[in-house]
Amino acid sequence: MTATDISIRPLRREDHAAWMPLWRGYQEFYKVDIAPEVTAVTFDRLLDPSEPMAGALAWAGDRAVGMVHHIRHRSCWTVGDYCYLQDLFTAADIRGAGIGRKLIEYVYDVAKQQGCSRVYWLTHETNEVAMQLYDRIADKSGFIQYRRIL
Repeated sequence: MTATDISIRPLRREDHAAWMPLWRGYQEFYKVDIAPEVTAVTFDRLLDPSEPMAGALAWAGDRAVGMVHHIRHRSCWTVGDYCYLQDLFTAADIRGAGIGRKLIEYVYDVAKQQGCSRVYWLTHETNEVAMQLYDRIADKSGFIQYRRIL
């Protein structure tokens, strides 16, 4: 299977059962366990046109093989909004087929259509395989994330 065999489309309500295994796989990859009530709210937000967030699935025939979530937000540095690509995941058995790249490029297109000035994302420093792709399709900012959980 190659990226040309893959179609990307926005997430729909009827995609919940196809989205859920990818969402769980994403959590397993990052060794987190997001509460079911948070997952339910997240899925609803991804579908709500009044929310600044959305998602898409990559499909190989009738099988969802990848997902992406993105969030549009204001910036003090530009007139155009920023687009934060928050979650990106492809099924383990199909990695390396260009699906991650297609999902990122899908977000680039959506962000451009929405007048965003930038797409950005984070990854864990140990995610070396993904960083090989990221280094080819984006610029490393040099910034380090600091956070405090509240």
